[in-house]
Amino acid sequence: MDAERAHHLSFTALRILDAIPGLGRLLRLVFARGTRDEVDVLGLRFPNRLGLAAGFDKNGEGIRALSAMGFGHIEVGTITAHAQPGNDRPRLFRLRDNVALLNRMGFNNQGARQAAFNIDGQRKSLTSLTESQRPIVGINIGKTKVVDAADAVEDYASSARFLAPLADYLVINVSSPNTPGLRDLQSVSSLAPIIEAVRAAAAEVVPSPRSTLGHVPLLVKIAPDLNDDDVIGICNLAVSSGVDGLITTNTTIDRNVLTGSEAEFARSQAGGISGRPLAERSLEVLRLVKATIGEELSIISVGGICEPNDISARLAAGADLVQAYSEMIYSGPFWPGRIIRTGRARSLLTRR
Repeated sequence: MDAERAHHLSFTALRILDAIPGLGRLLRLVFARGTRDEVDVLGLRFPNRLGLAAGFDKNGEGIRALSAMGFGHIEVGTITAHAQPGNDRPRLFRLRDNVALLNRMGFNNQGARQAAFNIDGQRKSLTSLTESQRPIVGINIGKTKVVDAADAVEDYASSARFLAPLADYLVINVSSPNTPGLRDLQSVSSLAPIIEAVRAAAAEVVPSPRSTLGHVPLLVKIAPDLNDDDVIGICNLAVSSGVDGLITTNTTIDRNVLTGSEAEFARSQAGGISGRPLAERSLEVLRLVKATIGEELSIISVGGICEPNDISARLAAGADLVQAYSEMIYSGPFWPGRIIRTGRARSLLTRR
């Protein structure tokens, strides 16, 4: 089946099952038992260190259902200020031999206003769960494709005004390869005013944040394809501008991470690669970021997480939280709970 169609069908089925009285509770008993392993990061109490990366629930329609799989946090998005259809289909491909995905979705989403309505409904539905079962909700925002780079600051700020009241934390996404010119916003001169505008917009609409930091935590998600000097530059900017954390890393445009015939296929296609082939570079960037910022900021590591040893390596390298997406597509809905429950993983996830 086409990968995008399979995604929509499975996600819809999960949401339907969760909405049936009694079945939602059963899902949690089956998938999420034994996943409570609390940790304080970003002034928030996370149920555990493993979260679902942005990209799975683009419009904030299934947060409660996804939490049934045991994730400690769900990052929604990427959401843009204006609704947009994304790139033409097909735009999502499985690279099975490499246990990877290639996507050029292009920030397809319903826009910040509708997403805010969706997420508000989901947050209300979470109140039916016990407090220990409620995930942290992150919201990832990006630039609308048709908005010129010169107007990107206001575009991001507009999204923040709609979404910050519903976010436990906010993420500025300037690192997707699927929106033309977006990665150019990772330059220090372009990123600094976006950070300032988003932070100001969030402060304007959220007088009483959920975080003990006293404001909505703000993170920046960076690409694995930056050279080391640019990574260090973003780290220094993040510290000086008061950003609370970095997410390392987004998908890669480097086809050399793939092997076999799938590498040739990927070279003929636009888009970013996620999954196991990204693990090495993601870990490298994590180590560089940690060496640069020390204890100044929180770090969420994503890219190639597939087993407890990967979590071990990321935490040892300085990550505070980890995220996954592609591995769940291949390993199934039991995977998040299994990796958290594994005795080895549990000892690593509670080491701090």
